[in-house]
Amino acid sequence: MDFTIKTMADFMAEGKSPEVLFWVGCAGSFDDRAKKITKAFAKLLNKIGVEFAVLGQEESCTGDPAKRAGNEFVFQMMALTNIEILNTYEVKKIVTACPHCFNTLKNEYPALGGNYQVLHHTQFLKQLMSEGRLKIEGGSFKGKKITFHDPCYLGRANDEYEAPRKLLEKLDAELIEMKRCRANGLCCGAGGAQMFKEPEKGNKDINIERTEEALDLKPHIVATGCPFCNTMITDGVKHFEKHEEVQVKDIVELIAEAQEL
Repeated sequence: MDFTIKTMADFMAEGKSPEVLFWVGCAGSFDDRAKKITKAFAKLLNKIGVEFAVLGQEESCTGDPAKRAGNEFVFQMMALTNIEILNTYEVKKIVTACPHCFNTLKNEYPALGGNYQVLHHTQFLKQLMSEGRLKIEGGSFKGKKITFHDPCYLGRANDEYEAPRKLLEKLDAELIEMKRCRANGLCCGAGGAQMFKEPEKGNKDINIERTEEALDLKPHIVATGCPFCNTMITDGVKHFEKHEEVQVKDIVELIAEAQEL
């Protein structure tokens, strides 16, 4: 990175507040593949001139996997710690590239005293686009076929289907929909804390079923909006030995590529 990302502590020391807090999440912080999504988003915000901060060492897991796995006690401990930190910094607006973090911060933190405006990164980028701050020219994607996999926690859990598609439409590619999409979308298999355990016995893993649907369309790119989905679909593409022909990319990576970042 050729620029420095400030923390909320840095902003507080300067007596300032950023426009948004970028909640990186566990995947975006520690998973090597998801780190590329984090970097792409940070580079894009920096280029546009959005003042943003991260919590850095003060950020912890939202507690989503603990809650989904049934450990409400651990979830509340983690959530209350995060809320105390966020409220100390008087955070008002949070943006995250992870729908699991997005859903938890938006829908489950208010009951514990954490009230913030929370946006998924596609919603925030669509907002910046409608304000004229983000201009997407996707000439390099002309002639490409892109299909978008709806993340469960963005789509069915929070009814957001348009923001990712509005961004993809700007890339000048052909956007093709899978048989099961939008409200009828099929899970990648990683939600509900399933990411962290082995699958139960059955005839076929969910991510294989979902990847089959995507590959049936013969796309050049499968676009995702979630680091968990990205991992599961990538594994599916590798299973079918199509990783040379089909790329799995987060929407923000595609926009950053179009901007030559």
